[in-house]
Amino acid sequence: MEVELRGITKRFGPVVANQDVNLTIRPGEVLGLLGENGAGKSTLMNVLCGLYRPDAGEILIDGAPVSFSGPGDAIAAGIGMVHQHFMLVPVFTVAENVVLGVEPTGRFDHLDLETARRKVREIGEAYGLTADPDALVEGLPVGVQQRVEIIKVLFRSANVLILDEPTAVLTPQEVSDFFEIVTSLRDSGKAIVFITHKLNEILDISDRISVLRGGRIIGEGDPRQMTKAQLAEMMVGRPVRFDVEKTSFAPGEALLEVDGLTVLRDNGELAVDNVSLSVRSGEVVGLAGVQGNGQSALIEAITGLSRPAQGRIRFLGEDITAASVRSRHRMGMAHIPEDRQHVGLIPGFTVAENMVLDSYYDDRFSRGPQVRWTNVQEWSAGAILDFDIRTPSVFAEAGHLSGGNQQKLIVARELARDTKFVVAAQPTRGLDVGSIEYIHARLMAARAEGDGVLLMSSELDEILALADRILVMFKGRIVAEFHTSEAPPEKSEIGLAMAGVAA
Repeated sequence: MEVELRGITKRFGPVVANQDVNLTIRPGEVLGLLGENGAGKSTLMNVLCGLYRPDAGEILIDGAPVSFSGPGDAIAAGIGMVHQHFMLVPVFTVAENVVLGVEPTGRFDHLDLETARRKVREIGEAYGLTADPDALVEGLPVGVQQRVEIIKVLFRSANVLILDEPTAVLTPQEVSDFFEIVTSLRDSGKAIVFITHKLNEILDISDRISVLRGGRIIGEGDPRQMTKAQLAEMMVGRPVRFDVEKTSFAPGEALLEVDGLTVLRDNGELAVDNVSLSVRSGEVVGLAGVQGNGQSALIEAITGLSRPAQGRIRFLGEDITAASVRSRHRMGMAHIPEDRQHVGLIPGFTVAENMVLDSYYDDRFSRGPQVRWTNVQEWSAGAILDFDIRTPSVFAEAGHLSGGNQQKLIVARELARDTKFVVAAQPTRGLDVGSIEYIHARLMAARAEGDGVLLMSSELDEILALADRILVMFKGRIVAEFHTSEAPPEKSEIGLAMAGVAA
């Protein structure tokens, strides 16, 4: 099944998200769709899968014009989308999630779960999408949950699969397994649209690449003949540096000291097991590990979002184990959280309101109980310029910004003040190369000014580029330490430690 988009235009008020876009999606092919945050990729695909109606242009399937009044029409036509943020019911089983909305029924209209289980197994065997039909989704690893989303689409007989940022939360091993699945789907004749910011991945998996910038297709190419540098320049309209500029490593005194820290999950299970570490002034310490091995719980304890069961945290020589988040903030601790939409921002608040979420009570912004909004807006406008946040105004809702600009907003809020220590958790997850370059430069500037930086990232390349020391966590413990300034470690060596080989 071949799908063609002709002259697609989509506006949201005065904002033109897509302008006269032409795109062809062919069977048996992986089309890589590339573009910086806010380029219009997701909007275009939401038009294709029926979530939005175009203001101009048309969609053709095998040469015949079609019109979708909603996602149901697109699914019926054979077009399915796997969204970046999974749309699964955690307390349902795999089979129940797969058939939700199109449930097979038997006698007396009773739900036929056995047919659902059988179909899940058949699809899994056909495309290498192994998943236990009876497993509860809430207990599945992220990589398996993604398989369930793909099985859902295939269960509805989709011939065109749109994969939106499919590797954003996957480990390197899960990415490798996922690529095998994508290849299997392509070889079976499915048409795949692969949306990502990761240049290496799009070069590896795509048969053809289209690049969006400013809502328009500005180029197409053969991945066998293109380089990362060429793609990056097409995306952002300028050359992009892939190497990180680091000053010589000259660490000072310890700023953060964690001693024998133990943290429990809500269900009482051990999340962090007797961890000790330190971060010095002018040093970046990278925290590596497969998701779910205690890194997030450790970050939450350090930043005051949770209370440890045992152990001690010292900051600037002072015991802050029981200190409030506000106290840590006032002492100069900055926190870039890993979930920008649920923890870092309030999407319905304006850019200016979000810029002072953790400092509205300061004298410069408040007089008693009254917020001095003129001061807030002036300061926010300055930070917007300094940190290159692309927003119509300080009054725009933060939820309407692209992912990269939401992240820049958080970085600006945390770093546009006198800081001494930066906790950066997944600071570039889901961002384009231009935004990544910018945020890396800001973290390096903080290091150069004497801040300590604790960096948690699932991207090994990012940790290797930025960190002076790397700590690897496995099952809640630090199982390996690498000093990058002495003898840069191999990714495979770190990967083995992440898998518990060094434990």
